[in-house]
Amino acid sequence: MLIIDYKKDFLRKIGKIKNQTFKERVVKQVERIIENPEVGKPMRYSRKGTREVYVQPYRLSYAYLKAENKLLFLEIYHKDLQ
Repeated sequence: MLIIDYKKDFLRKIGKIKNQTFKERVVKQVERIIENPEVGKPMRYSRKGTREVYVQPYRLSYAYLKAENKLLFLEIYHKDLQ
């Protein structure tokens, strides 16, 4: 069974989203990641070991630890603030 964990900042940022349609899009992406953790784009260099999914204009960053069967949602941030 897949273990799902969230960072505190991630949950706080999701809770602060006021636009309901955008919030629903983010929740759908989270559900999609839970169904298939390897759906996101693998990152390189300093972010190696993490993956990202694009939710226009934001990026949802997460780590899938296959050996531990764990999914860790890291953060959601604006595309221009990389």
